[in-house]
Amino acid sequence: MQTFQPPLFSVVIPTFNRQENLVDCLACLSPYFQPNPTLKPFFQIEVIVTDDANDRQLSDLLSQHFSWCKYTAGPRNGPAANRNHGARAASGLWLVFTDDDCLPQTGWLEAFATFADQCEVMEGRTSAVGLRRRADFEAPENDSGGCLWSCNFAIQREIFLRMGGFNESFPAPAMEDMELYLRVKKAKLSCSFVPNAVVLHPWRKRRGISFVKAHARSVANFVRLHPEQASRYSFVKQCIRCFHTIRSTFHDLIYLHLINGALRRVFLEFSSHFFVWLYIRRLDLPAPSNSIVSGS
Repeated sequence: MQTFQPPLFSVVIPTFNRQENLVDCLACLSPYFQPNPTLKPFFQIEVIVTDDANDRQLSDLLSQHFSWCKYTAGPRNGPAANRNHGARAASGLWLVFTDDDCLPQTGWLEAFATFADQCEVMEGRTSAVGLRRRADFEAPENDSGGCLWSCNFAIQREIFLRMGGFNESFPAPAMEDMELYLRVKKAKLSCSFVPNAVVLHPWRKRRGISFVKAHARSVANFVRLHPEQASRYSFVKQCIRCFHTIRSTFHDLIYLHLINGALRRVFLEFSSHFFVWLYIRRLDLPAPSNSIVSGS
């Protein structure tokens, strides 16, 4: 009798009303499921799309064009809960997370597989792709590690579930990956940066003041969960970050000729730093301890 052999990797992709982006993302993973003489697969994978829109049309599209992809309706409680839902539906030894608007590059999973027996957590390299048309466009870029951004990292599934997955208490889709990374550090798990595990992330227009405030509340929630991190968001450090924003904006104006969106970018950055400081200031935090785990 043949015993069940779990796949090495379960790729978890949360999605919400981004059908076109998701199709591009899945197209990057298609070679793993097609006969290809140039690809030498030495592991099995599964791909799980967990859909917070619960879109029947998307389910039918995936069934027709990406039959190797497992579709599941999400819990409709934000990206953190959606990723946790996908993780519980997975069977792989490793969970690999990316986003529906990201483009995993050739050799992505092969690079992770090379390090899989050397550590418990892996983060890949994230680079921006496409034309940046405005100063207030943004894209996450991770060239050296120390971020564990949810668009490109892997963690042993057993460890992820034992740690409780992503914290679902954040009011905005922000800080839950940083909070998980801090717990990884506190648990002294071995973490490796895998530069050849690359995903590309498109430039996108920064969201407005409503999201800025929600993001600030998420930062405050992060500090509430980990009070030793409060010093990172002092008034002085927030002012320094504002200064760097102004300098970076002037650089983009002069050298990249990004005029449109420059004032909006400065306004949103100033607002972000101010509201982060304000919401953290309102917290009833315990007195600082001598044993502080510093963030990256």
